[in-house]
Amino acid sequence: MSKRLTVAIHHHCREKKMASASLLLPLGYKFGKSNSANHQRVHRINVAIAKQSSASEPRIPALKTIEHENACAFINRRNLINLGVGLLSLLSGSTFAEAAGLPPEEKPKLCDNVCEKELENVPMITTESGLQYKDIKVGTGPSPPVGFQVAANYVAMVPSGQIFDSSLEKGQLYIFRVGSGQVIKGLDEGILSMKAGGKRRLYIPGPLAFPKGLTSAPGRPRVAPNSPVIFDVSLEYVPGLEDEE
Repeated sequence: MSKRLTVAIHHHCREKKMASASLLLPLGYKFGKSNSANHQRVHRINVAIAKQSSASEPRIPALKTIEHENACAFINRRNLINLGVGLLSLLSGSTFAEAAGLPPEEKPKLCDNVCEKELENVPMITTESGLQYKDIKVGTGPSPPVGFQVAANYVAMVPSGQIFDSSLEKGQLYIFRVGSGQVIKGLDEGILSMKAGGKRRLYIPGPLAFPKGLTSAPGRPRVAPNSPVIFDVSLEYVPGLEDEE
């Protein structure tokens, strides 16, 4: 009798609150102690009914109804408590995650905030091809001849400033033969007129950038075909010419 009544109470509560139960269960299952307390409460209710049944048979239906409703109310209160605690837990967790993510993870750059301010006053130079650039720092070493290898660092960005490629993140210098078509046209042209030890911001128009574009990837924005891009470049040295002044 006790087991049947326990099952009946839980089934009745489910039917009575079916709409909310589907939302409460995922949170309620996180709190095992509350669920065991519910079972203990129902067990105590069943014992009380069993004692009354031997003394006064006609009163059993009334007692069942009263205790039945009390049990449902008790379980529903527990579910509401669980829901409240669960929501607080989620909110606090979300706040913590947001706090932990502020400021967003800083990616290494060749031009920091001070540099950005200084660039506002640096004159823009435009070449015949449409390439534009500003010198962050003019180098003192040799300029690379066409076909020579160069060792450089770069940070590639879309016009909004979001980085889509960077040698700094990879942790190694990028070495290639300048003027040989191994990189995009704008980068080739921009480095050829630099001196070793210099830093430059290149504003590369679409025709000199990525004709086919670049697909997006985790942490990397999409670069549309023939869209302008920005490269911050530092010419570290020209192998074979690094001792020249």
